Amino acid sequence: MKLFQREQRSLFGEILDWMLTPLLLLWPISLVLTWFVAQSAAGKPFDQALEINVGEIAALVQTRDGQLRFDMPMPARKLLRASESDTIYYQVIGARGELLGGERNLPLPPPDESPFFGQVRLRDDDYQGDGLRVAYKWLEVDLPMGRPVLVQVAETLDKRAVLATEIVKGVMLQQFIILPLAVLLVWLGLAYAIKPLNRLEERIRARKPDDLSPLDDRSVPQEVAPLVSSVNDLLQRLTKSIEHQKRFLADAAHQLKTPLAGLRMQADLAQREGVSAEEFKLSLRQIGNASVRATHTVNQLLALARAEGSSTAMARQPCDLAELTVAAVQDCLTRANDKAIDLGYEGEPPGAKGVVVDGNATLLSELIRNLLDNAIHYTPSSPEHPGVVTARVLADPFGKVLLLQVEDSGPGIAPAEREMVFKPFYRVLGSGVDGSGLGLPIVLEIAQLHRATVSIEDTDSRLDPPGCRFVVRFDTSVGSGEGKDAG
Repeated sequence: MKLFQREQRSLFGEILDWMLTPLLLLWPISLVLTWFVAQSAAGKPFDQALEINVGEIAALVQTRDGQLRFDMPMPARKLLRASESDTIYYQVIGARGELLGGERNLPLPPPDESPFFGQVRLRDDDYQGDGLRVAYKWLEVDLPMGRPVLVQVAETLDKRAVLATEIVKGVMLQQFIILPLAVLLVWLGLAYAIKPLNRLEERIRARKPDDLSPLDDRSVPQEVAPLVSSVNDLLQRLTKSIEHQKRFLADAAHQLKTPLAGLRMQADLAQREGVSAEEFKLSLRQIGNASVRATHTVNQLLALARAEGSSTAMARQPCDLAELTVAAVQDCLTRANDKAIDLGYEGEPPGAKGVVVDGNATLLSELIRNLLDNAIHYTPSSPEHPGVVTARVLADPFGKVLLLQVEDSGPGIAPAEREMVFKPFYRVLGSGVDGSGLGLPIVLEIAQLHRATVSIEDTDSRLDPPGCRFVVRFDTSVGSGEGKDAG
């Protein structure tokens, strides 16, 4: 239960609510408990006075000449009547049940209570519509066939109620002073405690829009440090995202500048006066080729941006790597046939044991196609000497390893350049083949998203050219449940 409701939640208000609400709820409970304690404390001195009076009256009961005698001196009677607010009654019942002195109709002890000797007992009772506090004791007398003598002294409860009320008033007055003071101290203490949050807010507001450096988590309270750490992680991911965007824009501008310039030049040539039909057709073919290269570059850039952007959130599901590879090989058959390249698939069939990897099917297909495109693009081939490109999926269910291999009969990649080819726009010198230089960076980015590694080796070092084999190694020991959570 919260006493203070707000439309917009405030940390200060939330803590204040949970601190003051129990305090305000416990205050009336404290008053009730104080009333009961005051009643008990106020009754003790009056109970002691009643016990003393019972003892003094009992001392006046005497046995003389075989008879009970009770004489109440006048000063003692006046003393019993001395109270201004309460009425005091007494009663002495003899051994034969006769009234020896006091009030005749004063209530007797419970009938089921046996007489007792040597102690004074107290009970609450009613007399003439008033509540009474009664002190009584039994006296053992030496008379034949006699019962014990009962001595009772009773008092109304007005003085007790007045004293209890005074005690409660004194306590309530203190609480009325202490409670607002406690609320004020809680307010001031809480305001001082959240000052580090205010200072953190001021530091964040004072930052420049382009300042994405981490926040200092050493100057904040321990409870706020995880929040600051999460904000720093968000800033770091935001910085990487902005860097990716800037790099994408720079790469796009750099890569599209050349084909666009070629398109403009060929268009200018086609518009010259006196241009022949053959020259005009040649310019159109050049424009078509340049547009194809530009389209390929744009698609590669978009694929790279998609792969980089998937590092924070990627939908994962079990994917049959053999099935994806066979589909990619079939998609590339037309291009391979145009270059007279023998393109084929070897290895585990789709649906075999151990060929399932937890990942994103779209990105994995993009990885396989880029490896095949790269192999087809850089493998020399002719009808007389056809090139060979082979895709292969190998599973080791016991070692929890799944391999994707794409090998070709091309010139291969020198060991010194095998790390450089994964950088954007890097091309192997002397290959004589145009390319965007983005295919292998896309492969590496997607592999890293799937916790896989990419390596390059010679197909057969004894041959000339030695060929090239790309190996993507997937760790299948990671459970599929983790991948599903990531989605």
